[in-house]
Amino acid sequence: MNQYNQIKSQCFEANMQLPELNLVVYTFGNVSAVDRDKGVFAIKPSGVPYASLKVEDIVVVDFDNKVVDGKMRPSSDTKTHAFLYKHWENIGGICHTHSTYAVSWAQAQMDIPIFGTTHADHLTADIPCAAPMADSLIQGDYEHNTGQQILDCFEKKGLSPEEVEMVLIGNHGPFAWGKDASKAVYNSKVLEEIARMAYLTLQINPKAPRLKESLIRKHYERKHGKDAYYGQGC
Repeated sequence: MNQYNQIKSQCFEANMQLPELNLVVYTFGNVSAVDRDKGVFAIKPSGVPYASLKVEDIVVVDFDNKVVDGKMRPSSDTKTHAFLYKHWENIGGICHTHSTYAVSWAQAQMDIPIFGTTHADHLTADIPCAAPMADSLIQGDYEHNTGQQILDCFEKKGLSPEEVEMVLIGNHGPFAWGKDASKAVYNSKVLEEIARMAYLTLQINPKAPRLKESLIRKHYERKHGKDAYYGQGC
């Protein structure tokens, strides 16, 4: 039995959620799933339509981007995934899409303000938008530098990747991550919905106020932390 079957299956299932959730069109987007013990991650092959994607097509690479299992070329975003896995040891899955509303905020080069409790249910900060990449970095190792771009954004804004599991890349699009590939996809869908709601909010009231701190804390803490009481628990 192939030693990578489990993460390949996880990766495949997560990728197949993207078209089901209307997060991608054609071959856009990708999801990866990591195996920390083996020091590898599985990722969608480059340019393969979701309708024809199979488990055996999934490519496994190490954190230095060397293919260790699979016959296809891995996603063009592989180096970005590898960079984030190397630097953020607590994440287990990464998702990149070109979903409409999230991309629109990225193209506007704007953080998504925290307007409502749907946003606060998932994070207490505005969703950050990293500044567009400098020309020198674009001309260099672009996908690797995209990972650096995300890391720099989080360091500059003082954000934790465990608390803020999503980001926009200026003029590019969204990345999201989580404890596994499925949670990364979940966070990508949440990001898209928050982006849509924020856009509509500003259409109704261009001067809409930011959600007040007491509501931010209440909604976040009832789902996260030691005193969380949302859901059925363990």
